[in-house]
Amino acid sequence: MTDSRFVMDATRENFSQLVLGNSEKGPVMVHFWTPKAGPCMLLMPRLVKLTAEYNGKFLLVMVNTDELGHIARQYGVTSVPTVKFFRHGQVVHTIHGADPDAEFRKVLDRFIARDNDAIHVRALTSRQHGDEHAARMLLVEAALADPDNPRIPADLAKLLMSGGELQQAHDLLTALSPTLREDAEISRLITHLDFILTAHVAPPPADLVQRIAQDANDLEARYQLAAQCLVADDMGHAMVELLEIVRRDRSFRQDIGRRGLVSLFDLLGAAHPLTTQYRPLLVNALH
Repeated sequence: MTDSRFVMDATRENFSQLVLGNSEKGPVMVHFWTPKAGPCMLLMPRLVKLTAEYNGKFLLVMVNTDELGHIARQYGVTSVPTVKFFRHGQVVHTIHGADPDAEFRKVLDRFIARDNDAIHVRALTSRQHGDEHAARMLLVEAALADPDNPRIPADLAKLLMSGGELQQAHDLLTALSPTLREDAEISRLITHLDFILTAHVAPPPADLVQRIAQDANDLEARYQLAAQCLVADDMGHAMVELLEIVRRDRSFRQDIGRRGLVSLFDLLGAAHPLTTQYRPLLVNALH
């Protein structure tokens, strides 16, 4: 498609290394496209131009959905153009459609290394050496210097969680701006903390099962039971309850059924048997 060193075409054989492997080194932007769609053809040269502008700070990978439909389905792509950003093997952001170039730059700048990362690295080093107080102070300093970087509050929340300060971590993340809360890692952390905090105050599982038997629409009982199953590492039963919440009321707890399932899919990975079993069920429940 192009001779640029930073623009590659995905194939069935190279997708894993090209996208997931390279995302461990830096951001990978994946353009899901088809030659049949005019907007895709208009967006493509714009994205290629961005690779030249950023001079190798990210990799652009083209996925032709006509040829690699199974990969598109695996990552929930239902329309094109869709652009997904990968970092450390995970989708960290998605843009549906041909947004303005400024939107793509805004996302890229969140994941490309910047000067403030030095403070961030010092914080992580302090944590590794057991100095959690210094790590916290440095992370707070980094957050003040770079308020749009989602990695910093995510690491601060993880530090709080490791110290058992779950409510403080939850309060930190839910106080972030709507844009930061939409970040994939931040969203996953909020969802997981919701589950953990709910499980800690929920009634015994037997009581919840009885409540559901008496009233199948007791979604709070289903949610609390799902949370307790997750804490007990019983992912399968948790997914059963979350899927039932999706089917009965998408508005319950801000669509916690769908958010919880998506979070678990991300945690387990696309190839995990539970993901391959429940992802199609979720898609069906959403339509």
